[in-house]
Amino acid sequence: MLSHPPHVLLVNPWIHDFAAYDFWAKPYGLLRLGAILRHHGVRVSYIDCLDRFHPGMPAADPRARHGRGPYLKTPISKPAGLADIRRTYSRYGILPEWLRADLQALPSAPDLILVTSGMTYWYPGLFETIALLKAHWPGTPLVLGGIYARLCADHARGHSGADRVVTDDGRSLFDLLRRYTGFEIDAPPDMADLDALPYPAFDLQHRIGYIPVLTVHGCPFDCAYCASRFLAPAVRRRSPEAVIAEIAYWQDRHGVSDVVFYDDALLVDAPHHAAPMLEGIVRSGRRLFFHTPNAVHIREIDGETARLMFRAGFHTLRLGLETTAFEKRGNLDHKVTASEFHRAVGHLKSAGFEAGRIGAYLLVGLPGQSVASVVHSIEVVKAVGITPVLAHYTPIPHTRLWCEAVAHSRYDLAADPIYCNNAIFPCQREDFSWQTLSRLKQLIQA
Repeated sequence: MLSHPPHVLLVNPWIHDFAAYDFWAKPYGLLRLGAILRHHGVRVSYIDCLDRFHPGMPAADPRARHGRGPYLKTPISKPAGLADIRRTYSRYGILPEWLRADLQALPSAPDLILVTSGMTYWYPGLFETIALLKAHWPGTPLVLGGIYARLCADHARGHSGADRVVTDDGRSLFDLLRRYTGFEIDAPPDMADLDALPYPAFDLQHRIGYIPVLTVHGCPFDCAYCASRFLAPAVRRRSPEAVIAEIAYWQDRHGVSDVVFYDDALLVDAPHHAAPMLEGIVRSGRRLFFHTPNAVHIREIDGETARLMFRAGFHTLRLGLETTAFEKRGNLDHKVTASEFHRAVGHLKSAGFEAGRIGAYLLVGLPGQSVASVVHSIEVVKAVGITPVLAHYTPIPHTRLWCEAVAHSRYDLAADPIYCNNAIFPCQREDFSWQTLSRLKQLIQA
């Protein structure tokens, strides 16, 4: 048992993929756990293997204020199962020698390492990260959590090299701390009470260009392609006042103006959640730029909500449309009808949103999906004067569409998460070649 507060190292791992781009991406859950630990006296360090602002980088990204930009890319060998893909496979993130130097520079060896994980098929980058950490500190316990760990727990336990794989949303944190370090936290917080938790430790980053905010945990919808219901079965909301206070904190302390909503259901029950939150932001007179990379539900956008969003400072607005085959979408979701889509776009334009600031996500590569249906969706979205945004479908275990995806795939999706890579359109055979995708992108730009 330790006689002093333990030192916990948080690590955001590398990505191995054919393509990766920083689109407002931060390890929110990991940094929230770091803040909770720090609040209870634990010493916390953080290393981000995807850090675009690492001191080793040759120059700052001019798009830093917007939180988007390319990761450093190093070509590497493809996994054996993807050897037939005629594209370059790369490690995205800092160089291995930078990571080793950062580990060496820590003030002391950690007593516990917490590693997060993202997309299921990114696990090769995660495994490389874990192997390097284990080589550097072979005796330090390493716990793996995050999306891949929760969706593919058996695969992670059998192959990752972690000492422990956790599949909860952070509630086992204090038990893990006690088990591996002997450190006992008195009166741990209620992890279900989002307003009681400290703000994520974004200050551990080399640079804070923006902050992600999560106002709703979970989603009331059960879309066939989404794992939100599995990962967060209960919908929990923060109070509007708590969200406003957090945004004010980061702007006043760190000069942040760009705020990214990570919510899956930001506008659901807007009169009791989003509306009072946005009204408070408008009253504050703060100059802010809001972004919605996870998309907002179209059905919830009425005239008043659209006006509030515009006045509050929504800048990058993405709509969760997915397809315009409205009469056939019952097996996917029940989020929106054709009339609701057209009405919402009309409200947004009337509120003052320029067409270029509104994008509608369209899923590409669904099981059995035809190119013609994607072309039709692109044309419908363009006809209402907003931008189609193609989103490659990723087969995800524990979703309602998983079995259909497995049946349609040219790969054995259930055998290895590597085959779920959306860059290879795993649920299509001939239709979605890269030439076809290029033609679809040209149609969007025409």
